[in-house]
Amino acid sequence: MTGLSLLWHARAMSIPVARLSSFYFAYYAALGGFSPYWSLYLHKLGQDATAISILMSLWYATRVVAPSLWGYAVARSPRPIRWLHLGCALTFASFLAFVRPLDFAGLFAAMCVFCFAYNAVMPQFEALTLSHLTGQSERYGSIRMWGSIGFIAVVGVLGVLLDRFGADRLPLLMLPLFAGLLATSFVNDYGGEQRRRENADASFYAYLKRREVAAFLVSALLMQISFGSFYTFFAIYLGEHGYGAGAVGAFWTIGVGFEIAVFFFGAPLLTRWDARHVVAAALVCACLRWLVTALFPDSVALIAFAQMLHAITFAGFFAGSMQLLAEFFPGRMNGHGQGVFYGFSSGIGGVSGALLSGLIWKHGGGQAAFLAGAGVAALGAAIWIFARGPRAQAVSNG
Repeated sequence: MTGLSLLWHARAMSIPVARLSSFYFAYYAALGGFSPYWSLYLHKLGQDATAISILMSLWYATRVVAPSLWGYAVARSPRPIRWLHLGCALTFASFLAFVRPLDFAGLFAAMCVFCFAYNAVMPQFEALTLSHLTGQSERYGSIRMWGSIGFIAVVGVLGVLLDRFGADRLPLLMLPLFAGLLATSFVNDYGGEQRRRENADASFYAYLKRREVAAFLVSALLMQISFGSFYTFFAIYLGEHGYGAGAVGAFWTIGVGFEIAVFFFGAPLLTRWDARHVVAAALVCACLRWLVTALFPDSVALIAFAQMLHAITFAGFFAGSMQLLAEFFPGRMNGHGQGVFYGFSSGIGGVSGALLSGLIWKHGGGQAAFLAGAGVAALGAAIWIFARGPRAQAVSNG
């Protein structure tokens, strides 16, 4: 081996891949119970479409504030890893409340705490992972894909279990997953680079004000809004067309299976195609995906095809976005950029999508809600393709 390859091998061996992957696996395994099936649980408790959309919107509403507030505390802590432990412990403790049946007020209070804590820890862990991948960011996908594997495993298993035991058992079935998340938080810590803190606020805002960055954030916001009906009502929508929980799990499994493939092969794909083109293609495919879901819900083959598009509408968009964020906000500013991205897209976009889909669902039904999602995705594609500025240029810190 040459000296350069020996150095690369030594650095690769120093990355705690198994420990990092275990956290992603646990986090997204728990999400595999929450995202597809939580609306079924709320429906089983007697909540109507409006109540479900309000409660599910808390998942996205807390994303507006949780990452930034948590990040503020983490950045000023002499032991930032303790905030990861605290966030995972609070997630587990607040989820215990759902073991007992709750009315709307109780559900609202419990979900406020649970969603805040659960949303706070992942942006922090993303920064923790990147602190170990300095100069080797292409390895991110092979670590992150274990989250998708955890997600797909739980979606499939819970679909079968809920068909047998009922959606009201969902909290009990999910509780061990959050215990696993808490356990994996204690086997991880930051890499050496992340422990050195630096105030980069001034240069960060110079990067944030660029036209292309604004176009990207608006497009990401609209992409997330377009997912509102899918994340909030997909299981109920399929149920109205004769599908059981097991079928819902199977459709989610198809989507996440293709997602895993994109994460695994993401590095060579993004080497061949510019991330800007990948993001544009994802927005166009999202429009197609929601059109197919709205117009052909009774076709197993076409709904399966729509779920295959998850490969580009979620995984491709996410992988492309991570590469653009690394370009738009280099070095230590990336943590700030991640917070804005999560808060603006998943936060504001998520809560807007959940509330908008609930409103349209109530007055126009599921087909209208998914058609609206297609229109929003098309608008996002138009903004990104036609309104973004020229390729981002470096901004001087001076």
